Amino acid sequence: MLPEAGTFDDLLRRFTWHVPERYSLAVDVCDRHCAGGEGGAAPAIIEESPDGTVRRYSFADLRRASSRLANVLAGRGVGAGDRVAVLLGQQWETAVAHVAAWRLGAISVPLFTLFGFDALSYRLSDSGARALVTDAAQVERIADLLPDVPDLGTIICLGAGSRDVADPAQRLIAWDAALAAASEAHAPVDTAADDPALIIYTSGTTGKPKGALHAHRVLLGHLPGVELPQRLFPKPGDLFWTPADWAWIGGLIDVLLPSLHHGVPVLAHRGAKFDPEGAFALMARHRVRNVFLPPTALKMLRQVPDPRRFGGDLRSVGSGGETLGEGLLDWGREALGVTINEFYGQTECNLVVSNCADLFPVRPGSMGRSVPGHTVAVVDPDTGAPVAAGELGSIAVRRPDPVMFLGYWNNPDATAAKFVGDWLLTGDTGRMDDDGYVWFVGRDDDVITSAGYRIGPGEVEDCLLKHPAVAMVAVVGVPDPQRTEIVKAFVVPVPGAIEAHGGEAALIRALQDFAKAHHAAHAYPRRIAFVDSLPMTTTGKIMRKDLRAMG
Repeated sequence: MLPEAGTFDDLLRRFTWHVPERYSLAVDVCDRHCAGGEGGAAPAIIEESPDGTVRRYSFADLRRASSRLANVLAGRGVGAGDRVAVLLGQQWETAVAHVAAWRLGAISVPLFTLFGFDALSYRLSDSGARALVTDAAQVERIADLLPDVPDLGTIICLGAGSRDVADPAQRLIAWDAALAAASEAHAPVDTAADDPALIIYTSGTTGKPKGALHAHRVLLGHLPGVELPQRLFPKPGDLFWTPADWAWIGGLIDVLLPSLHHGVPVLAHRGAKFDPEGAFALMARHRVRNVFLPPTALKMLRQVPDPRRFGGDLRSVGSGGETLGEGLLDWGREALGVTINEFYGQTECNLVVSNCADLFPVRPGSMGRSVPGHTVAVVDPDTGAPVAAGELGSIAVRRPDPVMFLGYWNNPDATAAKFVGDWLLTGDTGRMDDDGYVWFVGRDDDVITSAGYRIGPGEVEDCLLKHPAVAMVAVVGVPDPQRTEIVKAFVVPVPGAIEAHGGEAALIRALQDFAKAHHAAHAYPRRIAFVDSLPMTTTGKIMRKDLRAMG
């Protein structure tokens, strides 16, 4: 998407969007690569499983598998506009499932495997998912919620145990058998660039999570913001990897889809926990050239002594989610041999600010400059008027913009509240200097940033309130040197609850286990404090600022 240019200013002048009226994600990342003389033989995904087994899949493999799955879904009544949820990890079948949904003109809904019962139930119900692609372990875990999602008429399940899961509604079918019986001939539905393709749920501070609905064009909108921090990606020999799960926008649309668009292979591998030495060895073993590493991963990698001993050969490293300090940038140059390029965006409007050390100096602490094609400003959140250079305001992006979401799924009021005039308000406070560098200052809301994840306190609070020992609860983020922030819950316990559980330590463990099971394993409160009351405003709102001050 980015043109050849000698300077960043020249790049800005020469850039133009190329977004056709008719456009399909399925065709872009899959079928068009199969039209040439090689018939799609080029590698698309290289998957290393936890046991070390390596499998290689071509674009032709992706077309055949996604066509078979699309035919299976169509045979079960799934069609254009229907939602297909994908509850899988960073693996080959995840890519197949998304492409299959887009072939039908359906809307895919990525779901994180660490989500708990309530989080999955809400997202499946709110999206009205007609089909779910998952594995046997996940089906067994969520079997009890199936009666609460009557629209979910089909569950396509990976794994040998899929037939052993009780399913009175007969919604469950086995992946291997279903795909083997299906035709591999399937013509993708002709879609417009503005037709909906994807719902990614994002948590806020209060209320239920909101589903950000994106059009097929979202990938084209992402390309400049991927190419810039990845040192004008792609180049010959590139191979992309990220430890970020493909259920999130950072893994799915910052890495997987842009790579497939450009015909660059993607490495699929994600362990149960991030292992920094294992990550260095993995990148060296597969000759990874490009990587997206969240700041928490970088901090863990920084603790590994003499990383050059692994023999890696990285060409570009991008990071986003929090501001990188000068020390981490210096370490990247010394240990990785590259300048880490920080970028910025959010689920609703991603990758709109970036650094690119090849084209302009990186200023430690700054997220970079506006990515070509995007108009980013710091504005007065009440009027939308841009503020003067150096002044604080709300970081905002002007519409129309190809990367911007269509709106929140079934939530027009929240969509309208996201804008002031033509400016989408990110909810982050910042400033822009005279040279156009954007500096993040803080969040306008109470979203917690922990290990690269954005966690809405409201959803964690709703979960904990369901525990019989909890009378009231408030959740905040508190500083943590490794994760940026961790979730801390201030709990007013039901009288006698602490004693009934055998003391504070035992009740803390019980609440943490409850949050992991019912909400999400990555968002449970790592710290819990029991208090007699919560600080409230006169209108009954929790004063989270006071709780954060308590630490």
